[in-house]
Amino acid sequence: MKRDAYDLATSTDSVEAQRAFEGAVFAIAAHRPNTGAALQATLLADPDHVAGHVLKGFANLILARSELATVAATALADARIALAKKCGGTADERILVAALEAAESGLFAQAARILDIGFEDRPATILPFKLAHALRFMVGDAVGMLAASTRAAHHVDTASGAAGFVLGCHAFSLEEHGHYDEALKVGQRAVALQPDDSWGLHAVSHVFEMQGDAKQGIDWLEGSRKAWSRCNNFSFHMAWHLGLLHLERGDHDRVLELYDDEVRPQQTDDFRDMANAISLLWRLEQSGVHVGNRWMDVAEIAHRRKSDTTLIFAALHNLAAMVAVGDREGISELVAQIDARALGLDDQARIAAEIGVPMARVLAGLDAPADQRMIDRMVANLPKIGGSNAQRDFFVLALAKAVGAGGDGAAVHRIGQLRQQLKADDRLFKSIERSVGIRLSA
Repeated sequence: MKRDAYDLATSTDSVEAQRAFEGAVFAIAAHRPNTGAALQATLLADPDHVAGHVLKGFANLILARSELATVAATALADARIALAKKCGGTADERILVAALEAAESGLFAQAARILDIGFEDRPATILPFKLAHALRFMVGDAVGMLAASTRAAHHVDTASGAAGFVLGCHAFSLEEHGHYDEALKVGQRAVALQPDDSWGLHAVSHVFEMQGDAKQGIDWLEGSRKAWSRCNNFSFHMAWHLGLLHLERGDHDRVLELYDDEVRPQQTDDFRDMANAISLLWRLEQSGVHVGNRWMDVAEIAHRRKSDTTLIFAALHNLAAMVAVGDREGISELVAQIDARALGLDDQARIAAEIGVPMARVLAGLDAPADQRMIDRMVANLPKIGGSNAQRDFFVLALAKAVGAGGDGAAVHRIGQLRQQLKADDRLFKSIERSVGIRLSA
């Protein structure tokens, strides 16, 4: 047994495999595009590298695509075989495999808890920590994220290569709870310790956005462009944040330029890229900007994925794209699929039942919340779909737009009050409020 550079005990005897796996872990932490290649090199050097198979499984699950479920299941089977060949492997490897078993069954929250408990004596071990952070991000467990990152930040050795990455996750967790001053301080320290920590850069940009400080946010993102532009498709998401900040300043031409060149430079069907594009196009249209034919590529992809409810967050964005182009067939099928998913027993089934079904009906124009109690419940349940406060704000805005379309100014005002608990008032919400006021006085 030996521990690698990131404090993970593995059973491999291959120095080459260990070096390649450390590269894969760094790539995961830094959101670099070479994770897949590093994993391939790991498993080529040691076909029975347990943690390599586990990371491959998690990497495919986190992509949240129905067709990758088989790949993840195969990776889990390979990890089990590798454990047996390594005479049960190390305790760390067994914990990783147990977590993957839970996640592969659709129990992401349980998988995160397994990782927490298994590494409670070393909570800053970066691979299990980062995996648990990602799993909780996808199921909206902000409380669990903050608890885990607080423990890790307390234990991390600031001289280690993982310190910046751990603090970047902690900064994000603080920001998601509205602890903006502390999040800013921790995020800036994370980036100072580890300039490749794009998640920390991202956390700081969230603070500026939530506080309504567009200028500082733009300056921060432009000043750190050298770091985040080296990322995988996370660079598209960073550009999305930049677009939101320019949108708040009313610089629509710059937003469209960013959309074409950096937010949507490739017509991918990765749900994160789709969410960036769909939510930004929607905001642009609500701001009175003509977006041309930009809806077409995302709407076509959404239509192809109309039966995929692997991740409710992704399904709701796909639904919004089809609504934008009037794809009635796709809308009907996806709403039905979300209804059906709500009857299941895993995490996403619960999320579908609690927020996916009512939000889908609002987006599709089938329902509008009937009373203040329902509005409060929907806004309170929105974090369960995962993503960040900034990403979920799209759904808050869509909800306000829907109730405002019926002339319910009081309901729009109530949503605004709830929204202000985390985000400063902005141009777009004010425009929704004005549209209701005009309608009511007409």
